[in-house]
Amino acid sequence: MDKSEQSVKLQRAISQIVSERLYRIIVSRPLIKGELTKVTVRPVIIRRELVFQETRYAGTKVLHENYDAAKIQDRLVYYLQEEFGQLEAECADKKVTILTNKKGTVTVREKKKAATPDCGPEQECSFEHNRSKNHILKDGEKVDFLAALGVQTPEGRVVKSKYHKFKQINRYLEFIEDILPAFQNEDTIRIVDFGCGKSYLTFALYYYLKIIQNKNIEIIGLDLKKDVIDDCNALKDKLGYQGLRFIKGDIKDYENGDKIDMVVSLHACDTATDYAIAKAVSWGAKVIMAVPCCQHELNKQISCEPLQEVLKYGVVKERISALITDAYRADCLEKMGYETQILEFIDLEHTPKNLLIRAVRKGKKISPKKNDWESSGSLEELEQYLHIHPTLGRLMDQGNLRKGQEP
Repeated sequence: MDKSEQSVKLQRAISQIVSERLYRIIVSRPLIKGELTKVTVRPVIIRRELVFQETRYAGTKVLHENYDAAKIQDRLVYYLQEEFGQLEAECADKKVTILTNKKGTVTVREKKKAATPDCGPEQECSFEHNRSKNHILKDGEKVDFLAALGVQTPEGRVVKSKYHKFKQINRYLEFIEDILPAFQNEDTIRIVDFGCGKSYLTFALYYYLKIIQNKNIEIIGLDLKKDVIDDCNALKDKLGYQGLRFIKGDIKDYENGDKIDMVVSLHACDTATDYAIAKAVSWGAKVIMAVPCCQHELNKQISCEPLQEVLKYGVVKERISALITDAYRADCLEKMGYETQILEFIDLEHTPKNLLIRAVRKGKKISPKKNDWESSGSLEELEQYLHIHPTLGRLMDQGNLRKGQEP
């Protein structure tokens, strides 16, 4: 295929992405050395017109411009022909990756997404960016737990210094909103929140499910710090939040005799996330949501001769190890019968600990196939190649989960 044919292929692929069904585009992997390191595109509604907002990252500068569909398509084609080698797009019905190189070769990879009840194949979907502006919890409308935690004033206005926390809480609730169909047949949703800390998000989860969605729920928040647990229990009693309780305990030792529908683990440090995931899988939880923190384990283990020139830089090794840790966790969950995504939780400008692993169980039972673990390109091969021994893999072995047994 010559260059003109490759160009037509690229234009066609981009034209199929840029529509009202687009959520976000990320253009990355610069092919030339310059100031521009990344470009993102998202649809926005301005004066009732759909336009596409382009954000360019150049050094410390962040530049925004709005374009119509035809213009943004032209700009994306230019970026992939001249400046960048990768485009990743998430749409309502699919995920698309486009790869290019200096020779002009174009590779398009597309993965269809299952339709959700509020976003069928022929329906328009709400834009993610619009949801972030039209918050589930709104500035100016008093929410009791937000006022009690100092995020809002008694009148319901968001405290300026707490606006980032307010935005984070709403972002979290958007992720919860997406997985509600998983609980449509449940009379009572039972949730365990490991490492709940001060419990901003635990209270938000309760408020959204119980008060906004009118669901029957039971939530247990678990943390190691007794003073934190005491404060949380005092606040939930003050607010009258029935079905919410906080207990002191360690993730490793915690056992629950009841059926658990959802496990949350937000910023559980290092391998505590692995214990939370393993517990959730062994319980057959329908939904697992984890925001990992301080992934030190593989940084101490990773050793790979082909990568030694990269791994010799401490900060690079640390980041690579963290990304491999989270990708390993996500793939473990895929092999255990979960549909798994790694999503950006909050903006990188606020914290690098911004990835959320969201897993929704497919079917009624966990039924991984033995050859899922042992096929070419398996996690065992990755472990051998990088000389790593992740805690989650060991816990899967100990729980007889890794070779296809039921929990």
